[in-house]
Formats: sequence, C-alpha cells, structure tokens
Amino acid sequence: MDLSTTYMGLKLKNPIIVGASPLTASFESIKRLEEAGAAAIVLHSIFEEQINHETHELDYFLFKGSEDYAEALGYFPEVTLSNIESESYLDEITKLKENISIPVIASLNGVSKGGWINYAKKLQAAGVDAIELNITYIPTDIDVDAREVEMLYIDALKAVKENVSIPVSVKMNAVFSAPAQMAKKLVEAGAEGLVLFDRPVHVDIDLENLNSLQVINPSNSNDLSETLRWSAILYKKLDVSLCASTGVKTHEDILKAIMSGADAVQMVGALLEHGPEYIEIVLHHLLAWMQEKEYVSIQQMKGSISLHHTSNPAAYQRANYMRILTDYRY
Repeated sequence: MDLSTTYMGLKLKNPIIVGASPLTASFESIKRLEEAGAAAIVLHSIFEEQINHETHELDYFLFKGSEDYAEALGYFPEVTLSNIESESYLDEITKLKENISIPVIASLNGVSKGGWINYAKKLQAAGVDAIELNITYIPTDIDVDAREVEMLYIDALKAVKENVSIPVSVKMNAVFSAPAQMAKKLVEAGAEGLVLFDRPVHVDIDLENLNSLQVINPSNSNDLSETLRWSAILYKKLDVSLCASTGVKTHEDILKAIMSGADAVQMVGALLEHGPEYIEIVLHHLLAWMQEKEYVSIQQMKGSISLHHTSNPAAYQRANYMRILTDYRY
C-alpha cells in the first residue's frame, strides 16, 4: 500500500502533517513526531511582533489566528519581547534540518507592509522547505471595503514571494464572501498551497470580571465539513496543493479529506490529546481501511469524491438544502 503524496512539490511518505502548535515547538517533541510517522511538520509560529518589536510602523496587526489548540495553548507574545526569540527560531531550524529527514515548514503569523517580510529570506537560508502564512485580519472598521481586506492577504503573499524561492502556502479562513475566487487570487499571487481552514480562537464575555476574553475552541470531526466542501470545489479548478485542516481527528477524516481533493492534512488537536504516538494508530487504521476497500495508493483515491467526480454534486452546493430540511423529522 502506497501512502505517499505530494504537497507543494514536497514528497511526503504519508498525508499527515503536524500543524503549528506546542508539539512543534521543541526538538525533542519533533523527533517523537517523526518517529511516530509524521510526514512533515509546521513549526510553531514566529509572530510578527517578535521580529518587529523595535518598530512602531506596523500597518496591520493581524496575529490572532490559531490552529485548533495550537497557538492557543502556546502563547501570544507581547510587543516587548526581544529579538532573541526570532534568532533562536532560526537556530532551531538549522538543528532540525541536520537531524530529521521529513520536510520542515515555517509558520509566519501576522502581516504588515514593513520589512519584517524580509525575515522570510532568513527562514529560507536556515533551510526550511516551505513557508506557511497564517493571516487572520478582522476588519473592525466599518468603512473598510471587502476588496481592501482581500488585498492585505494578496499583498503580503506577493511580498513574501518576492523574497524567497521555496514554496509558500496560505492558511485561509472560510469567511470570505467568495472563497473560490479568493483562492484563485492567492494562487495567481504565487501561492503553491492553500490550507483549508484557519481556526481562530473564539471570543467570549467574562460575566464575573465584565470583560472580553479569547477562549480555546477545540475542534471535532464535524468541523471538517467546510474543509471538505471547499476542497471538493477547488480540486482540479486551480493549479495548487490543498491541505485539509480543522477537525482532522481520525483515519476516516483523512480519507474524507483526500477523497474530497486534499493532497495532505494537518493534524494537531488529536495529537495534543493523545500524544505523538497517535500517528502510528491512525496510519495503522488507514492502511487497514485501504486494504479492505482494495485501494493500492493515496493517489488512487485523491479527489475521487470531489465536485469534479462526484455523482451527487448537490451535496457540495445549496441545492440540497431544501430537501434536507423537508426530510428532517423530530
């Protein structure tokens, strides 16, 4: 059984990428992930203010994205942090590339038009195989046009692409009014990969202390729905690698993601809950399912139930909405 796949031109031994999280924040943990069977890792995010703490000329402050438990269980750095952190991040990459054989993807979290994007050059020089941009912008100004918001993402991507030759992916969110068109614009701007989707931390209200909070928002397999929808819609429509994220908990979730059109998946929450060795269990069940259903490779099933191939395209569109409501009974 061949579990190998290709993501942004990177050869992966299986579809499981460990997303940015505390799990990918130390050398020892990353070694455990590799030994358990992870095909690639996305390093814990380096935040904009860790690089640009000495300047006050940030055009946009967008660092509030997270991956499942990922950054929420790590830390949100303060603007006063020293540049020691960003330099040690580079040293970390050099050490990793000397000691592990799986691809290492760096995560940049936050966007400004400032020179911090040049840091991408340093990441490439340190040896990362690719860069993932985690951009989450919440337009609180009611006068900001949707097209302006889209341009923030596109301009940031273009700026990074001007500085590096390695593949660059963008972790999208699902709240754009036209996600398919936004995906197309990102690909035209140079994205080799799209991660579907970012999972922001939730906002809540503390009724005791009467203030607003950000709270951890753990995912479950039901949260995979929008990722499956848009993977299926975008498959074969764009020349880009797709990576499924948010709600990837089991081997069944991986199978669904691949069949919808994803090239790989990012897993975090399940590994935080069960430990790195959970990857071995998932791969075991994945192989057993493929053997039972007589699939010989991941490539054979990729996109097999996408909008491009499915016998029920309405499942990915609104056409089924009325029938589902009509058929539903208490």
